[in-house]
Amino acid sequence: MAARNARTPSNSAPDAAPALRPAGPGRPKDLGKRAAILDAAKRMFVMHGYDGVSMDQIAAEAAVSKLTVYSHFGDKESLFAAAVKSHCENLLPSSLFEPSPATPLRERLLDIARAFYAMVSSPESVAGHRMLCTPQLAGTPLSRMFWDAGPQRVHDEFTALLRRRAATGALAIDPEPQALHRAATQFFALVKGEPHAMLVFGCCDCGPAEVEAHLVAAVDVFLRAYGREAGAA
Repeated sequence: MAARNARTPSNSAPDAAPALRPAGPGRPKDLGKRAAILDAAKRMFVMHGYDGVSMDQIAAEAAVSKLTVYSHFGDKESLFAAAVKSHCENLLPSSLFEPSPATPLRERLLDIARAFYAMVSSPESVAGHRMLCTPQLAGTPLSRMFWDAGPQRVHDEFTALLRRRAATGALAIDPEPQALHRAATQFFALVKGEPHAMLVFGCCDCGPAEVEAHLVAAVDVFLRAYGREAGAA
């Protein structure tokens, strides 16, 4: 997937933002059109890569005007970040990280592990991962926008969950931010593991039973490292 103009996509003539008449304060936008644009952007970015898609093409795919696309998202980088955020929120909603005192810790972690692995192993996520690892995109501002829109939100919400569980005594994690950050990073690294790496490389696609066994083992390893008595938070 080509990405020649990833650093300065606004310099590409087809994607130059049209002159917009400022909207009045509080002027509502059409949420249906916004959703259609996001759906179109996700499909197009997966199929053609970041640089292979223009705002004109996304507008046509969403059956809206180019002016409408810019009105909602401003530029292609912002649209890409919004598409990433939408994808993550759909497959790994914030509700998974909200306080749930009645849910045992192991069950809670398994639910998150399953949802997280389903998200990162989806065709959209695998395509995005490969795209952002190309020399053209690695290290560009787009990579940081992707991280902030998706992985950072997930990490922050999971860290808050770990903090609550540690406060109840269910987890033996130092309450210092650095320790919580490290534990959250280790959890998601365990959940991804070898199956996700092989999936990204295109050399293996594990079956459901194998993936489930991997996720259960990942959660159990995490609990052996940090778990105390079963608790709730």
